[in-house]
Amino acid sequence: MSNLKITCVIVDDEPMALNLVESYVEKTPFLELKKKCSSAIEAMEFIKNEPVDLLFLDIQMPDLTGLEFSKMLPKDTRIIFTTAFDQYALEGFKVEALDYLLKPFDYAEFLAAANKASTWFRLVKGNQQSLLSEEKEFLFVKSEYKQLRIKLADVLYFEGLKDYIKIWLKDNPKAVLTLMSLKSLEEELPETKFMRVHRSFIVSLKNIEVIERSQIIINNQRITVSEQYKPKFLAFVNNNSLNT
Repeated sequence: MSNLKITCVIVDDEPMALNLVESYVEKTPFLELKKKCSSAIEAMEFIKNEPVDLLFLDIQMPDLTGLEFSKMLPKDTRIIFTTAFDQYALEGFKVEALDYLLKPFDYAEFLAAANKASTWFRLVKGNQQSLLSEEKEFLFVKSEYKQLRIKLADVLYFEGLKDYIKIWLKDNPKAVLTLMSLKSLEEELPETKFMRVHRSFIVSLKNIEVIERSQIIINNQRITVSEQYKPKFLAFVNNNSLNT
């Protein structure tokens, strides 16, 4: 996590404020600017298609205020409010803002708030995502208020369900349910042992029993290999097939 990048969007109806915060973001190595928006409505449309980690969000804006917008955000998107009015500080912390920058603020103040966000994201990624051993033989996942140790050798496949993952294990008819994205998990799993074959499935390669046209069978479960992932999967099959 030493190279953690925080994706962000700046939202402010004042062009000078937008440009100032943009200049601050550009000189902060761990921030990655995805968009600057002149209204909350513009930002809302952007985030629908491209979620980000952090918003630098003005409060007093026409049509939809920053406070109103903050209550509509995905739960994983955090906020640093930027405003000229200190009376909103209490409301800001009610919506769990990471910090509250009072205009005019300098780069030192901005950096302090950004560092607070960086610390928060490091803690979240350390505690809520899987913690893999260096040998990648097991992972810890949070399920029902407990940290469960899952041996990778026992995993048949992972099934993604919106913000959750079902982990299907050998000799266990009931899946382990954990709050995690399939994309985050995919980045951490050893590529030689697991492969994404569908937007909703990552399979254990050694536990594939049958390949039938565009389907894999594991433990009597049929999993479709989607077009997006088919080239990589077929390359794996060809590399592990006996020539006849």
